[in-house]
Amino acid sequence: MAIGLWAFVTAIIAFTISAVSGKYLIPFLHKLKYGQTILDIGPSWHKKKQGTPTMGGLMFILGIVVATVTGVCLYAALHDGFTQTEKFIFAGLVMAVCYGAVGFIDDYIKVVKKRNLGLTAIQKLVLQFSVVSLYLFVMWWLGDDTTIAVPFYDSFDLGWLYYVIMGVVIVGITNAVNLTDGIDGLDGSITFFVALFMMVISNLFTVFDTNVLFCAAVAGGCLGFLVWNFHPAKVFMGDTGSLFLGGIVCAMAFVMDMQLIMILVGLVYILEMFSVMLQVSYFKLTHGKRIFRMSPIHHHFEMGGWSEMKIVVVFSCATVVFGLIAVLLLVFG
Repeated sequence: MAIGLWAFVTAIIAFTISAVSGKYLIPFLHKLKYGQTILDIGPSWHKKKQGTPTMGGLMFILGIVVATVTGVCLYAALHDGFTQTEKFIFAGLVMAVCYGAVGFIDDYIKVVKKRNLGLTAIQKLVLQFSVVSLYLFVMWWLGDDTTIAVPFYDSFDLGWLYYVIMGVVIVGITNAVNLTDGIDGLDGSITFFVALFMMVISNLFTVFDTNVLFCAAVAGGCLGFLVWNFHPAKVFMGDTGSLFLGGIVCAMAFVMDMQLIMILVGLVYILEMFSVMLQVSYFKLTHGKRIFRMSPIHHHFEMGGWSEMKIVVVFSCATVVFGLIAVLLLVFG
């Protein structure tokens, strides 16, 4: 069976599990009263979303994990057996699940312990750097090298600095994906297109067939979640889902050894993160002035009158453009 058909089947498995599980998980979360608390610092009209169940990321986590393990294991067993690629995929999958666990703790504190801000910033960073340190150690143990591929240049070896830089990059990207979650369907839609382009890039420019299946599972899981999360959302992914997605985006790129391409394809995440950093820095320097109406930047457009649907469409289209640029760079680089 061709890799394209394998990828399609893997995506369908992830989509089905993610979409169908919502039928049972959402009523269960309602029953537990695991509803999202909408903070006063957000747009006032978001108050109507008060009580919408959170932790919905469990839906696509289940779908992506089951589809990846099933698709990758079956493909490897029927072809070349388990190689370093499959080991990298499962290491990345475990890392993403660990990030999801950090998010789950944060969500649990918010909705059960009634502490609106959840874990403190320091607690989150300690847990996130602990996860990434373990991940990079496992990758080193599995034989990952310390080189970075650069379009138009080839590659160069960073030595021990690789682990320091990549640790910061992974934590940064993970938190950037987390910040992108704030409007119905936004994070899931962007990550769907990121996974789609990662799948195309992996298929065209690498020999890692099973990573194509990994990316397909992520795309399918996100699409299944959007059945319930698209505006008006019946459930939110919570930090459980957004931190998992951050880890999974990094994992897909690391399997391909294309960390810089990850930054380009996921540039919308980066812009969301930098909008917050700029806003906070400018606010402190000017003693109360702002660059944006509200950050992250999707709220800036929302406060300017854009509908949630428009923001999702525009930001998704931007992701498609960045993905196409990444493909062109690889073609001509």
